[in-house]
Amino acid sequence: MTEGVEDRILSGEAWQDFCRTIANAGNVILRETAPGTVLDRAEGIRYISRLTRAFLESAVEYADPDFPALRRLAHETVKIGADNPDNVYLAATVAGDRDYRITGRRGTISYFSIGSKANRYAIDGTMASTGELNDKDLAIGPDGRFEIVASATPKPGNWLPLAEDSTLLVVRQSYLDRETEVPGEYSIACIGGPETPPPLPAAHLNDALQKAGMGVMGTAFIFAQWTELFMSRPNELPDWGQAMFQKAGGDPDIFYLHGYWHIGPDEAWVIETEVPDCPYWNFQLNNWWMESLDYRHHRIWVNKHTADLNSDGTLTLVIAPRDPGFGCWIDTAGHDRGTALLRWLGAKDHPLPRCRVVKI
Repeated sequence: MTEGVEDRILSGEAWQDFCRTIANAGNVILRETAPGTVLDRAEGIRYISRLTRAFLESAVEYADPDFPALRRLAHETVKIGADNPDNVYLAATVAGDRDYRITGRRGTISYFSIGSKANRYAIDGTMASTGELNDKDLAIGPDGRFEIVASATPKPGNWLPLAEDSTLLVVRQSYLDRETEVPGEYSIACIGGPETPPPLPAAHLNDALQKAGMGVMGTAFIFAQWTELFMSRPNELPDWGQAMFQKAGGDPDIFYLHGYWHIGPDEAWVIETEVPDCPYWNFQLNNWWMESLDYRHHRIWVNKHTADLNSDGTLTLVIAPRDPGFGCWIDTAGHDRGTALLRWLGAKDHPLPRCRVVKI
């Protein structure tokens, strides 16, 4: 087996197989249901390139569970599955048969959670939760510092459960006010692990390239299938059931309302809803590939802090190519279709919005 793997590296077959897998993954942008506009097709190509970069980084550079590191999982130029513009996402590769120590300072950012996941995006497009810990459970010292032990067996203090198939830790930090809040700083180490990693093994690289390629393919296809589902009820935000979102790595404290929108140049998608009593909520606009639109330069999302509510405490969102002068305007950033997401975090009630398309 070792000789076969070494031959794949020496001959270049491992790399060629990876390239073929990426090429096949790129076929997702040619799906019959996917929009054929130049903008949407270009963003689809960019999306595949971003996924390739992200999965190469996770599978090749940060895949050793003995030497984990918390890295940025999604950000301004890597967007996956309706990534939250308010979030600082961090992730680390782990193994369920090891123990880990996570240390850090909480900061003042509004929300913090950490979860262990069985990451199967490269296999079946799922990322089931195997343990969760958030602000409600976290014991923090008077100086704002804390320590978490992640392990399969219970530990005193802050304990994050791992399962036999746990492969990933995901940290979510959610801003309410980016201008004043400070995110936390965290580090992770394997308890009792080796001091230094070995030279790059051929088997590791062969496996990493296969995982990276299949991760790109699995991710691209699962979220294209989600969009196709949402297209069955255009310009709505229904409750599709939360199980599918949790299986894909969602936060168990969040109630997700996904939708698909499609409007003309003189139209607006109006969303009206009651707002539950909860520590955090937000709404965001995404493209067809379920990437958040460019929040660096456009107002494509609002949250509990930034939204202007109506006098009766309800929320009116207006998704349009230009500001219509009423409600909370969400900029379509040059798009005429895509997906959207409304999140209620930590809420006991989950209002379902009323949606309509109007002329502007």
